[in-house]
Amino acid sequence: VQLQASGGGLVQAGDSLRLSCVASGQSFTEYNMAWLRQAPGKGREFVAAIISWTDSATAYADAVKGRFTISRDNAKNTVYLQMNRLKPEDTAVYYCAAGGRFGTAEDAYDYWGQGTLVTVSS
Repeated sequence: VQLQASGGGLVQAGDSLRLSCVASGQSFTEYNMAWLRQAPGKGREFVAAIISWTDSATAYADAVKGRFTISRDNAKNTVYLQMNRLKPEDTAVYYCAAGGRFGTAEDAYDYWGQGTLVTVSS
């Protein structure tokens, strides 16, 4: 499966942004989807995940819980990350990922998009 992420940009603290990730190739509904991010000078960290066939099962990092929402539209082969009340510490390259396991660890995901940069100014 190929993943194409988009929607990043430069925003101010407190603003909102929605990231999108379009999947092509094998059946989208077979995969659990996730967003992870990598801030400058830091390792990649889990942000949010959503289970394969429905958006009823999700997981969030504590740092984004209550501010970010992950969702998927299986008809459009797309997963979204709605980010509200953005903070400067949310600045990172955001990657979407797809995998057969549902979890917070990087190795749960087998396919990765190219990343989209989100910069939050104070």
